[in-house]
Amino acid sequence: MTQRELPKGSSLEFSEPNLRSNITLGIDIESPRGERSLKNHQLSTSWDQVSSPVRRELGSRSLSGMKSPSNNHETDLENGRLEKNTEKAIRTRKGFSLQNQALLSGIAYCFSSCGMILVNKYVLSSYDFNAGISLMLYQNFVSVVVVSILSLLGVITTEPLTWRLIKVWLPVNFIFVGMLVTSMFSLKYINVAMVTVLKNVTNVITAVGEMYLFNKHHDNSVWAALFLMIISAISGGFTDLSFHAIGYTWQFFNCFLTASYSLSLRRIMDTAKQVTKSGELNEFSMVMLNNSLSLPLGIFLVIAFNEVDYLLQTPLLRLPSFWLVMTFSGFLGLAISFTSMWFLHQTGATTYSLVGSLNKIPLSVAGILLFKVPTSLENSASILFGLLAGVMFARAKMR
Repeated sequence: MTQRELPKGSSLEFSEPNLRSNITLGIDIESPRGERSLKNHQLSTSWDQVSSPVRRELGSRSLSGMKSPSNNHETDLENGRLEKNTEKAIRTRKGFSLQNQALLSGIAYCFSSCGMILVNKYVLSSYDFNAGISLMLYQNFVSVVVVSILSLLGVITTEPLTWRLIKVWLPVNFIFVGMLVTSMFSLKYINVAMVTVLKNVTNVITAVGEMYLFNKHHDNSVWAALFLMIISAISGGFTDLSFHAIGYTWQFFNCFLTASYSLSLRRIMDTAKQVTKSGELNEFSMVMLNNSLSLPLGIFLVIAFNEVDYLLQTPLLRLPSFWLVMTFSGFLGLAISFTSMWFLHQTGATTYSLVGSLNKIPLSVAGILLFKVPTSLENSASILFGLLAGVMFARAKMR
């Protein structure tokens, strides 16, 4: 049968017996010349009528066979173009997916980091909660519970806590806890916009520390940006209508501890990798280490700062809405760790640093509007000046 099967009842099926009888008659029967010509003409006509579909089929096959080399070449070209188009479509979809991932991770990081500071400010100021260490302790406890559940479910992998790893990590954990506690204390007295500007001092301390500890040299554009940060912090403090000396003191300690944490973390990580079972230490393991080791130290600080008596007397702990906000802040604290790692993986350190600096601008505006911070034109200008100096610093570090 040919490439196409003819349906039953077609002309070919019914004509085959007639075809065979006409051929037999034309060969076997002797007749006069005219009769034989007439029969031959009938035979030829019958053959043409019956065999025309067959001949067209055979002819098309013959033509296709004669054109096979060029057709194969054209087919190869068409297949090649098709493969190229397919690969191009796949690359386009992949690039679009990567761009979506980077955009989504950047938005998630910005929302979580801004939300964490604003929610902490809301708990400490709007609720007038005077137990910042307890708030930090509860947030770290929430992080430990969530990370442990994710690790048990196999969603993430964390290094097991061994005594060797704990002894190596404990010094940097002291700095980590001090950084969180001083942040809570400063945020209690200083508005969000000034906190973001004063945090620029951390970059100055870190740059000086890198120069003396790691022999890292910075170009003139970096130092110019750092100088502008210092000027903006000083001018912002002088023009701050809600200036609080205790809050500024805690913020200075926070800048020093934050810079110390970032500088010491590099060496501690290299040492900690040598005592882990896998020889590696991912970000989830560091989150688990920091938050787990901070729990006993946090309990000690709660007792030392006499927050236990306050917790027993405050009516806030009997409000379900307060516990909801506290738990939400704990999830936000963990979200910062996850989204920062996600965003850093999708983009890079330079983009991460620049977005972090740009993120302070809407955070400062939101802090002023949400908490109705009294401000002046001079103070607003110094805040904007400091934020732009932070952006300049991030761009200068990219070069």
